[in-house]
Amino acid sequence: MSLEDRAEELASDLGADKAEVRSALENLVSYSVPLDEAVQSVRRKYGDDGGGSPEPSEADIADVTPDGGNVTVTGTVLSAGKRSIYIDGDLRVIREGEIADGTGKVIFTDWADTGLSPGDTVTLGNAGVREFMGRTQLNVNESTTVAFRDAGPEIPYEVGGVADLRDLRAGDGAVTVEVRVIEAEPREVSAREGERKGILSGVVADGSTRLPFTDWEPDDHAAMAEDASVRIENAHVKEFRGVPQVTLGEYTTVEALDREIAPGDEAPRMSIGEAVGSGGVFDVELVGSILDVREGSGLIQRCPECGRIVQKGQCRSHGAVEGVDDLRTKAILDDGTGTATVVLDDELTSEVYGGSLEDALEHARDAMDQEVVAERVRERIVGREYRVRGDLSVDDYGANVDATEFEEVADDPAERARDLLAEVGG
Repeated sequence: MSLEDRAEELASDLGADKAEVRSALENLVSYSVPLDEAVQSVRRKYGDDGGGSPEPSEADIADVTPDGGNVTVTGTVLSAGKRSIYIDGDLRVIREGEIADGTGKVIFTDWADTGLSPGDTVTLGNAGVREFMGRTQLNVNESTTVAFRDAGPEIPYEVGGVADLRDLRAGDGAVTVEVRVIEAEPREVSAREGERKGILSGVVADGSTRLPFTDWEPDDHAAMAEDASVRIENAHVKEFRGVPQVTLGEYTTVEALDREIAPGDEAPRMSIGEAVGSGGVFDVELVGSILDVREGSGLIQRCPECGRIVQKGQCRSHGAVEGVDDLRTKAILDDGTGTATVVLDDELTSEVYGGSLEDALEHARDAMDQEVVAERVRERIVGREYRVRGDLSVDDYGANVDATEFEEVADDPAERARDLLAEVGG
């Protein structure tokens, strides 16, 4: 049944004005309240519970799932902050953060602006639950009751505080981090209604790991300069190809620190299966054997406008173009737990090929076949074991690693196996 039909039926039951009832339902639904729940909320508003079910009984946060329907929980707000978002073309300001009890914690979005703040202990009655970016999320809306408490359960989490980058996950809101800005590059992107907007993108790091960032309001965040150590408050975390991305908006604050944040020099080492299973890792180290070099390696051509691969003189975005010569390698890495395609840029490809782009072009001209470049790369790396460092992303076609380091493993595999068994055995 459509919202219009439900509004007409409900207005008749309540003896209320249909336009008012429809407006109330539309308002609740716009805040992501399911229609059935919105109907019950409007009934309560008019003093008629319609024989519906009472407010759900209280649950532990650890037991809250998107499949369980609305819930009532009591917990302490760990973080809360504002963020503006567009819904159906309209700009709205929401509050988001995290709430916890003694059993666990969960992210929330407050659509009704109830004033939740870090440190508040509250009971949220009839809160909605949905899946957001692969996680459970509480929705506080107009059908939710909010009761502030003087005391709450003991929680094993810090209220507020600074998060390590390695602990951030897509969907986190109201995040505070202290980081070193490793890279920062201004650029323009297409914004709403075709307008161009200046943003700042790059990489931040702390002692735990590195992550990409995007600052949508760089004019308000002058401290976000390359090599600066800064405290970022009220950021949120998005996801790009499975990799968490720190996102700064209009309600984010950035302050320069009077001390330096020392970024870690090493990337975490993971198995390929573990890295792929995580959905994506920005800076990771993998070790495995090269099984093959894929088509599209060696000498290639790129579009001079966008840098995409040109095939038969055609760019997917710009049509017929005069391609620019380049070097690239796409190698299949296997460690027994999974496989990933390692992409080497022109510099790393030049190293494994053993010559420059000019050398490769001359090689291809002499052989009258540009495939000789990829074949030499294949002969030099297939069957050998390599340590790869880079950014791993996962899409519908599999896992890809944009490599920043590619080094042949020199140690003895048998010795490493013995060391690993000794470590596992304690």
